[in-house]
Amino acid sequence: MKNTLVSIDWLKNNLQDPNLIILDASQQVNQANVSPEFAGIQIEGAGFFDIKNNFSDSSNPLPNTFPDPKAFAIAAQNLGINTTSKIVVYDSLGIYSSPRAWWLFQIMGHENVWVLDGGLPAWVKADFPIEKISPNTFTPGNFESNFNPSMVKNTADVLANIKSKTAVLIDARSNDRFLGLTPEPRAGLRSGHIPGAINIPYTDLVQNGYFLSKEKLKAILPNQETALIFSCGSGITACIDYLAYEIIGSSNDRSVYDGSWTEWGQSESLPIEKSN
Repeated sequence: MKNTLVSIDWLKNNLQDPNLIILDASQQVNQANVSPEFAGIQIEGAGFFDIKNNFSDSSNPLPNTFPDPKAFAIAAQNLGINTTSKIVVYDSLGIYSSPRAWWLFQIMGHENVWVLDGGLPAWVKADFPIEKISPNTFTPGNFESNFNPSMVKNTADVLANIKSKTAVLIDARSNDRFLGLTPEPRAGLRSGHIPGAINIPYTDLVQNGYFLSKEKLKAILPNQETALIFSCGSGITACIDYLAYEIIGSSNDRSVYDGSWTEWGQSESLPIEKSN
């Protein structure tokens, strides 16, 4: 399996694989302004990949900050995940927070992870097995983190890149937010974008809970020859753009500015650009 996405049919046909782990990475509160239609249910046998509490650094005031690798390993072990596990992550909006879970496993060195294209809505529509959300218990796994720091950027890295232009920074927020034409959903944040960034709204890359085809993604995504840094509001939808470049087979070095606009927009000392 070289693809980064799997279909609901593939997952249905592989449910009996003893190495398969299904993870629900849904967020009940999200910045997509969409109320999850499928709250209260999950794919049968799924574990809950709790981005907010178990798979973020809760000591950091910024939301969704990537966790300490040891803490990540313990949380993954508690979900029954082994070093040999094949992991499929999904969310209740189709494609929203599941790419974040996928990316976290990538930076922790686990490559056998895929995103369920269409997510829970497609699964339910196909009348495949579901259950009420309940705390499933798992035999502890032996997952180990092998953290790759090159896949994460901080404010100092992004500030230096404004001058060096070593990488292209891609902002996954809406165009109105990128241009500073609308207030940020989080209080206390300035409007605008990081100087030199380009805007590829994540909503342009998905349709009805599915990623666009590889051919359509290639037509949308700029063919950059430099490294790529992805940003958004709080590090969630940046991973959608990141995954889209993975889908088209991009060979660019890629990383996520994990603090994203929540960090950049609240600091008066950091430069911003707006629409004229």
